[in-house]
Amino acid sequence: MRIGELASQAGVSVRALRYYEEQGLLTAERSASGQRVYPDNAVEQVKLIQNLYAAGLASRAIEPIMPCVRTGEVTPELLDRLMAERARIEERIGGLVETRDKLDAIILVVAESLHEGRPCPRD
Repeated sequence: MRIGELASQAGVSVRALRYYEEQGLLTAERSASGQRVYPDNAVEQVKLIQNLYAAGLASRAIEPIMPCVRTGEVTPELLDRLMAERARIEERIGGLVETRDKLDAIILVVAESLHEGRPCPRD
């Protein structure tokens, strides 16, 4: 499929696809006229890239994962990298849960203050 069709099906911009190629995250063949032609599974690849970005992975962390996605190539280093990224995400989740719990406590204090018609405590 061509770049415009991939962009439309994957819900990303053409510019994003070109960036993914520059970063080594996505590959395309070139037609005789020089146009990019992507494989049928490119939509799934782009969605995976988007999900990995949303999880907080940088391009340099995603790039070594993509050969496994494209060809099934696996290495011990890839497993180590994936496990390290998962641990980083798990740590981030823990921090978010802690922040959410603190926010819940503040919401409770503010709601009680409003209900009782008194100002919110300052400490």
